[in-house]
Amino acid sequence: MTTPNMKKQLINLSILAVIILAACGQKPDNLQKKKAELAELKASLVTLEDKIKTVEAEIAKLDTSNKSSDNLEIKTIDITAQNFKTYIEVQGRIDAEENVSLSTQAPGVITRILVKPGDMVSKGQVLAETDASATLMQISDLETSLNLAKQAFQKQENLWKQNIGTEMQYLQAKTNKESLEKKISTMGEQVRMSKIISPISGTVDAVNIKIAQMVTPGMNAITIVNYNNLKVKAELAESYSSRIKAGNTAMIYFPDINDSILAKVNYSSRAINPMTRTFNVEILLPNSNKYHPNMVAKLKINDYISGKPVIVVPVKFIQKGPGESFVLVEKDGLVHKKVITISKEYNGMAEIASGLSEGDKLIVEGYDLVNEGEKVTVKK
Repeated sequence: MTTPNMKKQLINLSILAVIILAACGQKPDNLQKKKAELAELKASLVTLEDKIKTVEAEIAKLDTSNKSSDNLEIKTIDITAQNFKTYIEVQGRIDAEENVSLSTQAPGVITRILVKPGDMVSKGQVLAETDASATLMQISDLETSLNLAKQAFQKQENLWKQNIGTEMQYLQAKTNKESLEKKISTMGEQVRMSKIISPISGTVDAVNIKIAQMVTPGMNAITIVNYNNLKVKAELAESYSSRIKAGNTAMIYFPDINDSILAKVNYSSRAINPMTRTFNVEILLPNSNKYHPNMVAKLKINDYISGKPVIVVPVKFIQKGPGESFVLVEKDGLVHKKVITISKEYNGMAEIASGLSEGDKLIVEGYDLVNEGEKVTVKK
């Protein structure tokens, strides 16, 4: 006997069978199409959600009406005009215009040294001598012979004037006298070559010889330096040749003695060294015993100065955009963008050719956190 519950179960089973048969009867290709359609819709949804988030962020950024009344605090400085200078920095050294190393002109043994380091000497002064005793003895003998030859010549000359004697006798006496004079002169030159003589006035910087020492030509015996004619010399790259000329101001720093001076370029070479592609610059130094030849000198040569006061701002506050440079300024509590033209840059500062005016308030604190059009509060 079939109960109502059994009938109900049979009906449910029948319905389930129909559903299963219907599902099994669907074609596989329709199922794949539906799955693909569902995946496409889900991908579109993800893309749409991303676009919504992007637009919401842009609206929030542009819509200042909904921002908090607590604006970002910034700091500004007033832009003023000033002179702008640029410098070329290079290392040089001190050189002496008159710095000579002396030697003997003939081999010999040192017999006298007449100076010591630090002595002031004059041009033509004898500094040291080598042994010239043999030459001096020859000169003494020749002078004796010369005296006799002079007497013989004078007598022969007097006789010749009286038409006594022959012309040949007169000429022989004259030739003998002149020959002895030339020999003595030659010997005197040899004596001079045995002496070390200063060709300049200056200070004895070094004495490298000793008594009884054998010296030869070319040996550095004594060094003389004229400290009144010192100069700084440096070599600059040829790219600076059109920017450096005589008269340019230069700041010179001497690190060895921690001293600095302000001077003028005395000479700027027009010729370029073909090997190093550099040109020479010279600056005369004032007379001072604290400067020494070959001392290191660091130069900052002024190669540009603005003809009148110009707008100058620190480079670190200049921002870059597509094909432009700009800074942010504050006016009436709002951020304004100023597109600028940079003329020159040096040592972290930039000369502005256009885009800014005196009195503009340059944002120097918080400039990297704000955007054009935003409301800001200036720190007191």
